[in-house]
Amino acid sequence: MAETNKEVQREAVVLIDGVCHLCQGLVRFIIPRDPQANFKFASLQSEAGRELLKAGGLPERQLDTVVLVENGKYYTESAAVLRIARRLRFPWPLAYVFTLIPRPLRNAIYRIVARNRYRWFGRDEQCLLPTPDMKRRFL
Repeated sequence: MAETNKEVQREAVVLIDGVCHLCQGLVRFIIPRDPQANFKFASLQSEAGRELLKAGGLPERQLDTVVLVENGKYYTESAAVLRIARRLRFPWPLAYVFTLIPRPLRNAIYRIVARNRYRWFGRDEQCLLPTPDMKRRFL
């Protein structure tokens, strides 16, 4: 795990529900808009994901939110999504303006989507299998 902790210090890590189609789509969305490869990824279900959750004091079974680990800090729900957008190629950093919306309201909307993500977007029986090109971005 020492290697993973070092990577957390240098890069941002996005933890996703590896069986959720919406979450998998988020990874596919981020990669082409992150040409500097600032983001690494891990499934919440993976050993690396569980260890990062544990290190951040989050429940290891927390599968209902995207988690961003950035500079040793942990962000979940809408804060994670907006901080990710802020680091992507233009025009996506403009989405950070939504931080002006009170966090309870942003997170309420986030939770509605999270609660319905399998019904609306589908799910797989196993975690996302990254393509060879994507694989280097996964922990």
